[in-house]
Amino acid sequence: MKYLLLFITSFAFAQQTKSVDFKSVHGQITINPTEKSVSGSVSYSVEVLNAIDTIKIDAQNMEFSRVALNDKSLKFINDGKQLLLIYPFKKGKSNISFNYVAYPKQTMYFVGSEEKDNLQIWTQGQGKYTSNWFPSFDDVNEKLVFNLTVSFGSGYQVVSNGILKEKIIADEVTRWKYEMEKPMSSYLLMVGIGKYDIHLQKSKCGTPLELYLEGKDAGKFEPTYRYSAQMFDFLEDEIGVKYPWQIYKQIPVRDFLYAGMENTSATLFASRYIVDSIGFEDRNYTNVNAHELAHQWFGNLITAESGKHHWLQEGFATYYALLAERDIYGDDYFYSKLYQSAQQIKYASRTDSIPVLNAKASSLSFYQKGAWALFVLHDAIGDPAFKKAVRTYLKKYAFQNVTTENFFDELRKVSDYDLDKFSKEWLESSVFNAELANELMSENKMIQLLFEVEKLKGKPLNEKEDFFAKIMQSDVYFTVKEAIISQLKNEKFAAKKQLLHLALATDEVQVRQVVAIELRTIPESFREEYETLLNDKSYQTQEIALYNLWNNFPEFRAKYLNASKSWIGYNDYNLRTLWLSLALSTPDYSNDQAALIGELINYSSVNYEAITRQNALTKLIAFKLIDDTVLQNLVNATTHHMWQFSKFGRDNIRVLLKNSEMRTSLERILPELNEKEQFQLNRLLKE
Repeated sequence: MKYLLLFITSFAFAQQTKSVDFKSVHGQITINPTEKSVSGSVSYSVEVLNAIDTIKIDAQNMEFSRVALNDKSLKFINDGKQLLLIYPFKKGKSNISFNYVAYPKQTMYFVGSEEKDNLQIWTQGQGKYTSNWFPSFDDVNEKLVFNLTVSFGSGYQVVSNGILKEKIIADEVTRWKYEMEKPMSSYLLMVGIGKYDIHLQKSKCGTPLELYLEGKDAGKFEPTYRYSAQMFDFLEDEIGVKYPWQIYKQIPVRDFLYAGMENTSATLFASRYIVDSIGFEDRNYTNVNAHELAHQWFGNLITAESGKHHWLQEGFATYYALLAERDIYGDDYFYSKLYQSAQQIKYASRTDSIPVLNAKASSLSFYQKGAWALFVLHDAIGDPAFKKAVRTYLKKYAFQNVTTENFFDELRKVSDYDLDKFSKEWLESSVFNAELANELMSENKMIQLLFEVEKLKGKPLNEKEDFFAKIMQSDVYFTVKEAIISQLKNEKFAAKKQLLHLALATDEVQVRQVVAIELRTIPESFREEYETLLNDKSYQTQEIALYNLWNNFPEFRAKYLNASKSWIGYNDYNLRTLWLSLALSTPDYSNDQAALIGELINYSSVNYEAITRQNALTKLIAFKLIDDTVLQNLVNATTHHMWQFSKFGRDNIRVLLKNSEMRTSLERILPELNEKEQFQLNRLLKE
């Protein structure tokens, strides 16, 4: 039976897309947050193009019942990864229906709880993972129209792809019926659930824009979603193709795996981008916002047929996001970002031998080098030709899958540019053409000046000081001034004092922040001037400055702590957790250290997001404030769905285990842990 099943599976994969066209699906699902399960009924409309005896639907670890073809019972095999429907299917239209239950181990995440009134449920199907919670298709080339009805407890907002056609409230359960008009790949199917307020806007062309935010963050709406409508209008005009979906929604979620995800018509993004006007200076949603929106065309309207052509999604989204930001922030910003990515690509190319046109290429290659390739191409063939090619490419292959050659075909119609040479140089080689990149960037005067500054790296300071001082007092873009400060890192303080004074006098947040970062040892003569950084409108600058001042001047620690005791910072409590750790490490500062320790430990608990917990745990470990509760919270981190946080937990436990007392403490708390935590800690204890 095992070998027969393997044969059937292989056969289904090879033949299905040629023989069966899935047209649409209607799913009615119920999500149970207590059991962390999904159950419901699914009905697929299919057209059999060629006779076939097995149809497969990807389904990870699901249970099925009432499987039917045109309402008649159908034989099936469930191998734990796929639902295999066995029948002599003949040409024509049919309906496949079934009920299912799933307990997704990934892709659908349950954050918080109903008891604590902070429950959120969200999905992340990037690539081929939607089949963990909804029977669908891991193959991105299978596109169909999704319609989803979700039943969930009243009092929550439930969001899915497309237009909300109906909302029925029945006692404690509400049914949300969403419908789409056009097809998409399964990985773009989504559900987002939480207690949100909806802010409504409209684009210039009339597309409804739904912007979600939890009630507690109402005061952060404007800075969080700043420029959203402007970027929507810009991209629609720049791309030259109308936004392809009926509506656009944006929903922030806690503990999201990435910065954002461009589900069709509904982007999910990480709650760390919920900011006030101060937080906006260092951690805003603008770039992610533009990037995920650009994907609605590049990735959702048209989808790369395989990983080899992934740059057609990420390179395009990165480039068009940068164009949108150029519209907001100007040319100097645009070129400074190109310069930064060029530096990253050049450095990476020393060891990275995998080119863009390879499914195993790095994110840097797909995103940044892909964007650079488009910038080069755009410049080479000119704006009118480039825009025309992009328009015809999108319209010709709308709701289909594409390859790089499909894009090139449209370029050849508008230009005789040597695309074979271009492809070999920018897409098929890991080498970065720095000479051409520098030539293109030099069209910008700010970059010309930046290059002049960079050429002086090896020169003695006394030979370039006057030049640097003149730049510091000019209104040139801050990137050039940052480059100057970086060159002062190894200079003696007396030699660079005047330039640092000029840098702080610029009153530019970014320039002053570099001074805060670079000057770790602060002379007494510069103390008062450095202290002004505590008042900057930047939570990042305040964090750096507070720590450096506390560390350099023990006699003024109480003064600094008193000035910052009400600071909170970003929504990850970066300033509050730092303040607590410094207060606890300052002798005789507080009469109630137990309360401060309790607060800091609480930030490391499951009551908070991973980024807050990691901030708190880092400080607790660094300042040696470790008790059994801290260790339990650290072990719990190893079970978290965010791999970065779970790795943080494992790495820190490995270090602690080198200390015999810490090993004994970890062994002691083992019986108090839950099953998942015990499993992870036992593995680490046995290493």
